[in-house]
Formats: sequence, structure tokens, C-alpha cells
Amino acid sequence: MTEARTPDSSRRSERSRRAIYEAALALVGEAGYGKTTIEGIAARAGVGKQTIYRWWPSKAAVLLEAFLDLAEQAAEEAGGGEYEIPDTGDVEADLRLVLRATVDEMNSPAYDAPARALTAEGVVNPEVGAQFVEKLLEPQLQLYVTRLRAAQDAGQVRRGIDLRIALELFTGPLAHRWLLRTLPLTHDYADALVDYAVNGLAPRP
Repeated sequence: MTEARTPDSSRRSERSRRAIYEAALALVGEAGYGKTTIEGIAARAGVGKQTIYRWWPSKAAVLLEAFLDLAEQAAEEAGGGEYEIPDTGDVEADLRLVLRATVDEMNSPAYDAPARALTAEGVVNPEVGAQFVEKLLEPQLQLYVTRLRAAQDAGQVRRGIDLRIALELFTGPLAHRWLLRTLPLTHDYADALVDYAVNGLAPRP
């Protein structure tokens, strides 16, 4: 006599959750944020829309969680765990490396569409904006603070500077060019940002 097995609801829920993540990211990339709906995400994921509303209050919340999951997967693929800016002892080389990786990420279609959607939604929806900063941007910015502080301790960065302002010399121009799409994001551009920020604009002897 075959023993009846009780369905594993947690496994079924995880499959549904991942299908919803994938559907939300795909639809935003294909149709844009404005045309993406909870109904569309549910249909694409093969779940009822009540399932989505049981877990998330809005499509912005779905997309934010899906994007955070995408970032976690990328970090695991890159190093098997939480990402860190390398410390080889050469702060300029380390910053060039991480900015080049950031350029590649920003140029990736998988990143671009959901990131733009969440950035735009965060402007008009303070709650989404605060969560986007707290859960994604702030942890990434802290990596710069940690690396620059280590460079201070090694005598490569002068004492007394505001490390939050310092990191914006690297991340701010990248975000500006990415948002406005005025000029292409390239590795050469990333290298120039590091050179100008680290070595300044004054003539060299």
C-alpha cells in the first residue's frame, strides 16, 4: 500500500515566490514599470493575484524584493557570499576594479530596467525610496566607507576628510551619467573618476 505524502507547502510557496520574482523583473524589462501590473505578474508567474497581495502590498514592493534577490544572487555568484571591495593595499587599483564592475552592472539589461523603475518610484513614493536606500544602496555605500577608512589607516587617504563625501566622488558621477543617459558608461570613464577623485585636479609636479 502506497503511503500518501502531505504536500510540502513551504516548497510550493518558495517556487511561487521565485516565479513571481522572475515574472516581475521580466515584465518591467519588457513593458516598463508603468505597464506592469499585479495581474500581469500573477499571470506570468502562474499564480493567483490574491497570492501576490497576501505577500506584498503593491507592485513596487514585489519589484523591490525581486531586485534585492537578484542582487543577492549576483553577490553569491561573484564570491559565494557577501560582496566586499578588495583590499590589496592599493586603494586606487581597488576602486578602479569595483567601479568597473559597477559600470558592467549598470549596463546590464537585467539591472537597468528594475533599477530605473525603483529609482523613479522612490522619487514619488517616499516609503519605497526609503526601503530602496536602506536595503540596497546603503549597504553598498558602506563598503566604500570601509575601504576608504582602511586606506586612511594605511596613510593613503588623508585624515579628517568626510568619507561619505569622499565616496560620492566615485558613486555620484556614475549615477548621474546612468540616470541621464547623456554619455556611455565605460571602464575608461570609471578609471578617470578614480584618477580625478584620488589625485585631484591640480597640476602634478
